[in-house]
Amino acid sequence: MRVPLSWLREYVDLPAGETGRDVAAKLVDAGLEVETVEQLGAGLKGPLVVGQVLTIEELEGFRKPIRFCTVDVGGANGTGEPQEIVCGARNFSVGDKVVVVLPGAVLPGDFAIASRKTYGRTSHGMICSGDELGMGDDGTHGIIVLPPEHEVGTDAIELLQLVDEVLDIDITPDRGYCMSMRGVAREAATAYGLPLRDPALIDVPAPNSYGYLVKIDDPAGCDRFTARTVTGLDPEARSPIWLTRRLQKAGMRPISLAVDVTNYVMLELGQPLHAYDRSRLDGAIGVRRAEQGEKFTTLDGVKRTLDAEDLVITDNSGPIGLAGVMGGANTEIADSVTDPETGAVTGTTDVVVEAAHFDSVSISRTARRLKLSSEASKRFERGVDPQAAAAAAQRTVDLLVLLAGGTAEAGVTELTAPGAPRTIAMRADHPDRVAGMDYGRETVVRRLQEVGCDVYGQDELVITVPSWRPDLAEPNDLAEEVIRLEGYGNLPSTLPQVPSGRGLTARQQLHRRAGRALAGSGYVEALSYPFLGEGVFDQLQLPAHDAARQVVKLVNPISDEEPALRTTLLPGLLGALRRNDSRGSHDLALFETGSVFLAGDRPGVAVRLPVDRRPTDEEIATLNAALPAQPRHAAVVLAGAREQAGWWGKGRPADWADAVQAARALAVEAGTELVVRQGQYGPWHPGRCAELVVVLDGVETVIGHAGELHPRVVKAMGLPARTSAMEIDLDALAAAGGEALQAPRISSFPVATQDVALIVDASVPASEVESALRKGAGELLESLRLFDVFTGEQVGEGKKSLAYALRFRATDRTLTAEESTAARDAAVALAGERTGAVLRGA
Repeated sequence: MRVPLSWLREYVDLPAGETGRDVAAKLVDAGLEVETVEQLGAGLKGPLVVGQVLTIEELEGFRKPIRFCTVDVGGANGTGEPQEIVCGARNFSVGDKVVVVLPGAVLPGDFAIASRKTYGRTSHGMICSGDELGMGDDGTHGIIVLPPEHEVGTDAIELLQLVDEVLDIDITPDRGYCMSMRGVAREAATAYGLPLRDPALIDVPAPNSYGYLVKIDDPAGCDRFTARTVTGLDPEARSPIWLTRRLQKAGMRPISLAVDVTNYVMLELGQPLHAYDRSRLDGAIGVRRAEQGEKFTTLDGVKRTLDAEDLVITDNSGPIGLAGVMGGANTEIADSVTDPETGAVTGTTDVVVEAAHFDSVSISRTARRLKLSSEASKRFERGVDPQAAAAAAQRTVDLLVLLAGGTAEAGVTELTAPGAPRTIAMRADHPDRVAGMDYGRETVVRRLQEVGCDVYGQDELVITVPSWRPDLAEPNDLAEEVIRLEGYGNLPSTLPQVPSGRGLTARQQLHRRAGRALAGSGYVEALSYPFLGEGVFDQLQLPAHDAARQVVKLVNPISDEEPALRTTLLPGLLGALRRNDSRGSHDLALFETGSVFLAGDRPGVAVRLPVDRRPTDEEIATLNAALPAQPRHAAVVLAGAREQAGWWGKGRPADWADAVQAARALAVEAGTELVVRQGQYGPWHPGRCAELVVVLDGVETVIGHAGELHPRVVKAMGLPARTSAMEIDLDALAAAGGEALQAPRISSFPVATQDVALIVDASVPASEVESALRKGAGELLESLRLFDVFTGEQVGEGKKSLAYALRFRATDRTLTAEESTAARDAAVALAGERTGAVLRGA
């Protein structure tokens, strides 16, 4: 919401010396978000005056049309002689009043004006457009042509209100009443402790039975509808300068008088309005839900297909407007047209003004579904004062009569659904308990009255909420009003007392160690949003029954394309890898640790916790029971080179083994042993996928996967070739490792090394052979490493040779050759029993 300071002063007598920044500071203290204070006309210096075009000479021989003009500027040039000016614009004629800047002046942007020779003539100044003066878009993109009543030589800086300050306020969804000058003025008046001149407090005639006929078929969607008629408008009437300048400063483009007036009143009072050309209306105006698939052309010329939930304004011909969003092209106010033969001017002369109140949810759904956000829909979505409709209609009628010479018909239509003011019961000390400081009853009552509430009672207050504050629904909302007006900066700051001896939990410590371990291994942390679209599961090749597809969906997602909470970290990480690769970074190793959200069979309905006391353990337990499970995962993705080439060697590309090693590094941090074996799951290549297994409660449990991604996944997601990834459940890894991380024991006795080469069927996984060797070797085995895999004629067709290095060590003695050999033989024997392995060469 853009708020010109000069306009704001009409409703609040701000101190004369207050600047826009001073007012912004007061409004920020009151809880409004003032983003910028724009200085209009900064650096502007006259003379800038009204001139009248006397002659126009067309200059030929140039690439574009050029005109040499003489302009009467009165005595502003010191001589009274016509001013000679060269101009390229063509939207003005002889006799028009224009804005002229004379030599010696300075325009916005430090553009100094001087006499100069151009196109073979000397130009003494410039005829100005709105863009050159920083006025904003007036729809013409040409020279400013002023109404004929302005005298030659008049100071145009004051006439066009070029010097002003504009506050740009970001209105949050709960403060919809501030999307109007009336609402911001109310906040400014409260902040300064000054009275408010409420522009809505005007005399409004009572409704009667001979106004324009209106029928409401859906009172839930439209609970108030006011219609007024104005006839005899002058089709040639133009919006006055003060009106167009206020619209421009507020960020809106002037269009025509009738439309400008409705926009002006909307900015002033916050009530969206619409004006219909009465000659184009066919019978009574109606309000109903659209028929499924019904067609309708909006003011922007787009033919739209409506939904059964859309609220529409109709007449006998069908829809004539999308309620609260945009009007229809079939009843649009017609521009004035002059007949070239007769000189007669035609255009809209009779209008019907609509001021209605629509259901905010319905308007929001329609605007979002059609991707048709308008100034009206923005206000209805946030809440419009239903009591302001009649005043807004009257204000519109008054301005049309004043500016276009129309006549207001005596008929007044006002349909309202029955309703009562909203009341809230609250203890007088409730704001004290929420804020943690003592305000006292008088302060609470005074502050609530300042926001428009009626307050009754002593210790137990009954508060009647004003019609323009639909966001005030419970005692905590009222407490917030008291706190913000008293000043958030005045709230006491109390450091919590931390019990001694408490630090990070074991779970938190593991999460930090995991991040440090991956960063130390050359990975870069990437943080992604925890949202995803369900289409990504198809890209990841997940089967239809996969548990990862059971997502938790948000009621109000940030993006309609990503309405669900993530069940895996891979989509966000792979998206980051794809973006970096597309921007020239091809050697990538990224990691992320974060929560995933698993729907499971939880009910998903959470209780609302109190804010004025600590929730009970039962309330917290009830809340946690309704939330989805949120285990913490770790994931890595790799592409390009893992080791760069240089004088030290050729380097090597990242592959599936690097992804597996990242999981092993995390297992070391958790103090557990990770079993890696061949697997097959979702996005990974079936021949290059490893299952990550730990033992939980005596049962082997798969807690993740690692390896190279499937080529189809790589193609679907636009990833570099041979991209690898790993994802593991950190919480399950921590549970397998126990709470305390055990430091390794270091023996001072020498190691005994035994190498074995075993021949097995090619189909036997190396992990099974390794598991059998570990089991058979017993407690003396310190480490086991596969250092060679061989296939060929020497070992036979369908066979492979696996060579292992076994290290044996005792903690209390030096092992003899017989002991190490016996342990090796026991390992080989168990491997032969379980996997059919035989010693190579035996």
